[in-house]
Amino acid sequence: MTNDDDDPEDTSSTLPRRQLGRLLRDARTAAGLSLESSARLMDWGKATLSRLENGKTEKVRPRDLQALAELYVVSADDLEAWKELAAQAPVRSWLRTYSDVLATKFNTYVELESAASELVNFQPLIFPGLLQTHAYADTMNRSAEPRISDEDLDRLAAVRTRRQHLITRARHPTRLLSVIHENVTRTVVGGPELMADQLRHVADLSARENVDVRLLPCHAGFPTGRVIAPFIVLTFPKDSQGKPVEPSVVYAENFAGDTVLEKRDDVQRFRNAFRTLLGATLDGGLTRIRLREIARSYDSEH
Repeated sequence: MTNDDDDPEDTSSTLPRRQLGRLLRDARTAAGLSLESSARLMDWGKATLSRLENGKTEKVRPRDLQALAELYVVSADDLEAWKELAAQAPVRSWLRTYSDVLATKFNTYVELESAASELVNFQPLIFPGLLQTHAYADTMNRSAEPRISDEDLDRLAAVRTRRQHLITRARHPTRLLSVIHENVTRTVVGGPELMADQLRHVADLSARENVDVRLLPCHAGFPTGRVIAPFIVLTFPKDSQGKPVEPSVVYAENFAGDTVLEKRDDVQRFRNAFRTLLGATLDGGLTRIRLREIARSYDSEH
């Protein structure tokens, strides 16, 4: 290992590295050692151990894990699990091709999204990215970045296509449960024709077995008693022992900067909010009917 400084823009973490880092951090905490004291006992810089615990070290040496296992006094089984995670190959290489057109935190989100087994989201502002048509997404991108080049627009489209494949692939598609506020269907992006196509696209996707879209009608008011910003709860598949390969996380969107929340209490708070919102929505069948009705209303405008 090298004593590299932490790089705040480094997003090369992979899911196995994140899981390994979490296990190492838990073992250190259980041993009653601070980050500083552990690094000192290993003859490492603090940044080196910090990178390892945050999943930022691309190549992890078995002998370093062996030394940490001896320091933290963990079992042989735990050490073997560490080594298995360290040996897993990166799963996110395709993202690096587009890192210059993706915000750092969104880059991290896409990594997590690609490994999730279930996505639960609430969107009161725009159609969720996984449900956007090409035209809708391009119009939104041009609005956010008026000077974006056609080349970068095409590259963003490529990322979106890879992301949307998660819910349309034939084998083990990701499950998506999406609550969309009715205001989203009335906020015009790109004109009536584009909106009509977008609404029918969402209605068609919602007919898939793994996709459940629910419309939160305006007359439902504020089911939670407060204004809720867009958020996504990501759940990950289980390993051979029935344990999630990664704890659930929340990706919360806001104008000041998106946030990934990992604390169990935070995740549960968002799950509870989603459950309340879901209880005020139209069911899946009525949502499809309503989406197609609104699409026809846009048809009459052009």
